Amino acid sequence: MGSSPVLAVTSLGDVTADLVLDELYGRGVPVVRLDPGTDFAADAAMAARFDNHGPHGTLRTATRDLDLSAVRSVYWRRPTPHKGAGPSADCAASRFAVAQARAGYGGMLASLPGALYLNHPWRNRDAEYKPAQLATAARVGLELPPTLITNDPDAARHFVARHAPAVYKPVHAVHIGADDTGAPARTIWVRTVDPEDIDDSVSACPHLFQACVPKIADIRLAAVGDRLFATRIDIDGDHLDWRQDYDSLTYTPADTPLAVRTAVRAYLDAFGLLFGAFDFALRADGRWIWLETNPNGQWAFVDAPTRRAIATALADQLQG
Repeated sequence: MGSSPVLAVTSLGDVTADLVLDELYGRGVPVVRLDPGTDFAADAAMAARFDNHGPHGTLRTATRDLDLSAVRSVYWRRPTPHKGAGPSADCAASRFAVAQARAGYGGMLASLPGALYLNHPWRNRDAEYKPAQLATAARVGLELPPTLITNDPDAARHFVARHAPAVYKPVHAVHIGADDTGAPARTIWVRTVDPEDIDDSVSACPHLFQACVPKIADIRLAAVGDRLFATRIDIDGDHLDWRQDYDSLTYTPADTPLAVRTAVRAYLDAFGLLFGAFDFALRADGRWIWLETNPNGQWAFVDAPTRRAIATALADQLQG
C-alpha cells in the first residue's frame, strides 16, 4: 500500500479538502487530485477493463496518470460536474456526450475496486434528502423539532400558527443562481414565518416549516467514523441562521453527550457514511436538538485545534 494513492475528487478551490491533503502530504502519502469539471476535457483518456478479476485500467488527464486498481481510498468532496468541451457544447450530440462522460468517468470513479470511500458519492446523494434525514434522525433517537414539509398553504398556516414561533427552510440547497431575467444570485437563509406570510405560492413546490428551537448556542459536530468533534458556536447578536455572519461567531470545543454519540453513530451507519457534519441547537437545559446533517459539510471555520484534529482524523481514515 506504500505507493497506493489517495484519490481526492474535488474542485481546486476547496480549502477544506486542502487541510486534509496537506496532512496526507506531510505523512508522505501520495495523493492524486481530480476535478471532473476541469480535468476531464478533450485530452482526458480512460481505458477501464472489466473481466472476472474485476475492473482495472488507467485514467489519464493532461497532468495526471491514475492506475484505477491501485487507489487505496477516495476523498469525495465537492467536484464540479463535467461540462463538455468545444464551441458546440449546447447541441444535442454534445449533451449526449456530456451525459456519457458523467456516467463513464463518474461511474468508474465510484466503482474503484477495494477502495475506501469517504464518502461514497451515492451515499452522499442519498443522505442529502431532508425527508430521509428527518426520518432517520427520529429513528436513531436524535431529538428534533416538530417539522412539516408541504405544498398545501392551509396545512402550512395551521402548522405555523400551532408551533409559533416557526421558521421556514428550503427542502434542498439554499442558493438560487442568476437567471436570464436579470435576477441576481441569492441565498435563502432560515427565517421566521407567520401564518399571514403564507399565500398560494406555497403550492408551487414543497416547503419545510419547523418549530423554532429556543437556543442559547449552536453546535456543529463533525463525525469521522467513531471520532466526534463538537464545536459550540456562540453569536454576537441575535442571528437565527449563524451562517449569515461568520465574523460575529466564537467557537469553543464541546463535549458530546453519550446519547447523542450513540445516535450519531447509528445515523452514519444508516446511510453508509464515514463522515457527516451535524447541526444542533443547544437549549438552556443542555438538550441538543438536531436540525440537520450535511454528509459533505464544512468544518474548516471552527477553532484551530479542532480543525487540526478533524483533518488528522480524516487523513487517518484515508491513509488506512
